[in-house]
Amino acid sequence: MLAAYAAKFDAEDPVSALEVGERPEPTVPDGWVVVDVKASALNHHDLWSLKGVGLAEQSLPMILGCDAAGIDPDGNEVVVHAVIADPAYKGDETLDPKRSLLSERYQGTLAEKVAVPAHNVVPKPAGLSFEQAACLPTAWLTAYRMLFTQSGLKPGDTVLVQGAGGGVATALITLARAAGIRVWATSRDDAKRSRALEIGAHDVFESGARLPSRVDAVMETVGQATWSHSLKSLKQGGTLVISGATSGQAPKSAELNRIFFLQLRVQGSTMGTRQELAELVQFMANAGISPHIDSTLPLADARTGFAKMNDGDVFGKIVFTV
Repeated sequence: MLAAYAAKFDAEDPVSALEVGERPEPTVPDGWVVVDVKASALNHHDLWSLKGVGLAEQSLPMILGCDAAGIDPDGNEVVVHAVIADPAYKGDETLDPKRSLLSERYQGTLAEKVAVPAHNVVPKPAGLSFEQAACLPTAWLTAYRMLFTQSGLKPGDTVLVQGAGGGVATALITLARAAGIRVWATSRDDAKRSRALEIGAHDVFESGARLPSRVDAVMETVGQATWSHSLKSLKQGGTLVISGATSGQAPKSAELNRIFFLQLRVQGSTMGTRQELAELVQFMANAGISPHIDSTLPLADARTGFAKMNDGDVFGKIVFTV
């Protein structure tokens, strides 16, 4: 079957480590099913994998991808949940010490077929295309958990979304607006600021700009480059929710004095549970919203999509069709 996979690692030029070609069809352990993939979406996780982050060399070659929508063996249209927990673990699977994601220990979704535990599929919303539904399991699920599980935000509060443009950031803007939260967003790029307004931000600012007032929570996926601005933007007792660090993980200062003196809360957030994915699907159906797609490419042209993400030239999700 056709797949996009990591055959080696290259920390400096990750796209050069990508291969697109034939791979064996998945094996199916007891309790697992094979989903015929109709669309899959690209994430920064896939670029990190090509750099050798979070993926062991002995696991190569590894089919990349965490996101997919397709058809299960019973003919149902489904969305794949990418968090694979230990079968014996009970509770929030994102907290399972033995958890992994598709494309880490198990072959990923950038292929014609993917094998997953039977309980890792949820019904695809009828109102979403396969391409739109493929955007949900990582970026949109991460945004949903950040906003509604980790932040403590409620309707009427104000949230700052750093780095408008990426998949998680665009999802955060749209979901927060739909939930009655006032949304501010930042970007270095004027065009991305304009797009952020179009998809639901109430106001936009240049990265690092002084805000009109402090906010109840900041959604942080950029990391090093925006860390100080995020902390300085919070009200006393506010919450910074961080789910990524695309600009690096070593800010000049952790600003611990500010954190403890203002009683700020720094909350990590990773992916989401299968239950949260089901809630996200229903929320989007009820609110009449859909994911933002930057571009759609055939899987055979995966290298083009990876290069586009590596260059940072993205607003929304890059989707591959199978």
